[in-house]
Amino acid sequence: MDTVRIFDTTLRDGEQSPGFSMNTEEKLRLAAQLEELGVDVIEAGFPIASAGDLEAVHAVAGRIRRSQVAALARAAQPDIDAALRALEPAARPRVHVFLATSDLHLEHKLRLSRPEALERVGRMVRYAAERSQEVEFSAEDASRSDPEYLGQVALAAADAGATIINLPDTVGYTTPEEYAAMFRGVARRLGSRRVSLSAHCHNDLGMAVANSLAAVAAGARQVECTINGIGERAGNASLEEFVVALKVRGDRFALRTGIRLDQIYRTSRLLSEITGVHVPPNKAVVGANAFAHEAGIHQDGILKNPLTYEIVSPETLGIPARRLVIGKHSGRNALRARLSELGCPLAGDALEAAYRAVTEHADQSKNLSDRDLLHIAIRASRGAASTSPSPEPSPATALGG
Repeated sequence: MDTVRIFDTTLRDGEQSPGFSMNTEEKLRLAAQLEELGVDVIEAGFPIASAGDLEAVHAVAGRIRRSQVAALARAAQPDIDAALRALEPAARPRVHVFLATSDLHLEHKLRLSRPEALERVGRMVRYAAERSQEVEFSAEDASRSDPEYLGQVALAAADAGATIINLPDTVGYTTPEEYAAMFRGVARRLGSRRVSLSAHCHNDLGMAVANSLAAVAAGARQVECTINGIGERAGNASLEEFVVALKVRGDRFALRTGIRLDQIYRTSRLLSEITGVHVPPNKAVVGANAFAHEAGIHQDGILKNPLTYEIVSPETLGIPARRLVIGKHSGRNALRARLSELGCPLAGDALEAAYRAVTEHADQSKNLSDRDLLHIAIRASRGAASTSPSPEPSPATALGG
């Protein structure tokens, strides 16, 4: 199977989103866990942005040894110099240079013509390549760029020394079919050059992971993503969703990553702990409800064979266990199983009485705690015992002997 490299930008793009900023010590904690997770590249920050960001990138570069460490820079010499200073202690540094290529950005943001931008890309990528072990070039807003011009820019960056060309869907605008076609077009333009293509997708229309999957199906061999999908606006492609999709649908993609799936949940929880921002309960893969089942039909299926309603086991992702939630939609089998887990097994009339009490309670309250379940079970057990028929007296007893 071919391998897709995972470029994690939680510490850079993810941290740029409101409410997710991290200090140096927090970045170091998360970077260590990202390395344990098995990401190939950790983008540690944007050094020119502030002295604190440069310090944080420098600290991460000095601490991380197995994963590669990248720093972002605009296609400008001061930015590249700042990135190089920040990456000095890195075992395997990567300078990540970017410049917008869409006419919208060139005209209204950069005030550059197409020829001027093309010249700058070649000159600044060459400057970085002469000073760094590896250079990645990103064509910002690639998905809204003219395909012919995008191909020219990719070719200029590759010829100047970039070994990774990133084609971002910067504003989450594209669709999977369009994004895949863009990758195929740029790959044809690059020809036989030894350049890896990379995808970086935002989730403004909810298609970041779908677009990333379309990109690798079209030949991309690096995907840029974040833990819990955090990032600018609606966020980036979620690392955990992308890698689990490749794992579950190996029949469709025949691609692998170096991610340790059993570290996914721990990494997600660490990010939530550091930022104080928790994922929604219905978040795919790591949300509280991702492996929780309340509907009776689903619970019965799970008890018989988890594959009936789970496409990957929670244990595979480092999640302690699935949850069979007892509520008004639950079935008797799930209630019996949960009460057995709580050390209060019921059967027969007692179980039936408990089931009726649970549904009545759940109709009145959204939350049914384990304590509630135990109280219900004890009452049901006592009620069943008190209504049991007395045994027939023996003849001796009846005669008073």
